[in-house]
Amino acid sequence: MDNEALLGGNAIWLALAAFIILCIFLGVRIVSQSEKHVVERFGRLRAVLGPGINFVVPFLDRVRHKVSILERQLPTASQDAITADNVMVKVETSVFYRIIEPEKTVYRIRDVDGAIATTVAGIVRSEIGKLELDQVQSNRADLIAKVREQVAAMVDDWGIEVTRAEVLDVNLDEATRSAMLQQLNAERARRAQVTEAEGKKRAVELNADAELYAAEQEAKARRILADAEAYATGVIAEAIKMNGLEAAQYQVALKQVEAIGEMAKGGGKQTILVPAHALEAFSNAFSLLKGRG
Repeated sequence: MDNEALLGGNAIWLALAAFIILCIFLGVRIVSQSEKHVVERFGRLRAVLGPGINFVVPFLDRVRHKVSILERQLPTASQDAITADNVMVKVETSVFYRIIEPEKTVYRIRDVDGAIATTVAGIVRSEIGKLELDQVQSNRADLIAKVREQVAAMVDDWGIEVTRAEVLDVNLDEATRSAMLQQLNAERARRAQVTEAEGKKRAVELNADAELYAAEQEAKARRILADAEAYATGVIAEAIKMNGLEAAQYQVALKQVEAIGEMAKGGGKQTILVPAHALEAFSNAFSLLKGRG
């Protein structure tokens, strides 16, 4: 009897101890740094447990969702889009995101990756449809910024933060590439012709400048010679004024003598016929010189 009572009492204490251990086990929740746990009570949201030790009510509260808050990358997606100038392009995109409010994510969206991928595809098509092909190629940074901004605004209600949204590549079909290559070659040929024409024009301008400069220098030289001759003429006129007609006769005779001297110059043996009046120039020059002395 005593043994049965002892065993019964021990069983009660053992059951109570087991119940306490079970309550502690169910009431203490240790959450990893990379996760958040969503707790429900009778099917309704009770709390969101952060990293570390958390306490819940045993048998009433249950952890329904364990959500990773690490940054995730969607698989690289490719979608077709049409630019404003009706060119078909294939755009490759990549998106990085993380869940910051699990209570919104688990109750508002079922397939997070699929929803974000669909949203990005729609926004990319919309933004590319506003731009021409040249703008898509040259303003890719602006396109990425607009896509990231709109995606972030769309997924905010889902408790998601888009950390990066990239347009990796914009590909063209073969026909469009060939047409663009032909256009590029034509543009290069046009530029080459323009450059050649500008070079010829510049050469003509430089040649004209050179001829103008040569003409100006020649005019300056003629003006200097004319000034010199005018000065010499003035000196002779002054001498004539001071010395009379003899000075003029002397100058004429001297020029005749110089002319005969120039005729006598030359290589080899030669015979020079001098007119009689030329010989008189010598005597006139000497007589005038004698008179001047």
